[in-house]
Amino acid sequence: MEVKGEAKLVRIFVGESDKFKNIPVYEAIVKRAREEKLAGATVLKGIMGYGKNSIIHTSKLLALSEDMPIIVELIDEEKKIEAFLEKIHEIFDKSGSNGLITIEKAQVIKYV
Repeated sequence: MEVKGEAKLVRIFVGESDKFKNIPVYEAIVKRAREEKLAGATVLKGIMGYGKNSIIHTSKLLALSEDMPIIVELIDEEKKIEAFLEKIHEIFDKSGSNGLITIEKAQVIKYV
């Protein structure tokens, strides 16, 4: 799959301990994105953050957290991203997890 020009970038913020059918939510999202042949997916682990409940999660040695922030980034053309949002909602609904999803325009310069 090749993407040129304008695309959509999706960021999905979840907790590291969120599970979907006994696997991490972020892993379920990436596997599903690959099955749907989205152009790309990347998972990033945060070193500090807080969310809905305002509880700070940090990787500092004396305050080890078991629920570090995770960001899943997906990119593809708008039509494929819009269709994939339903799959993301399904994973969140079935896992009972909380999260945040953002979408923005992205200009793809090179994809090889």
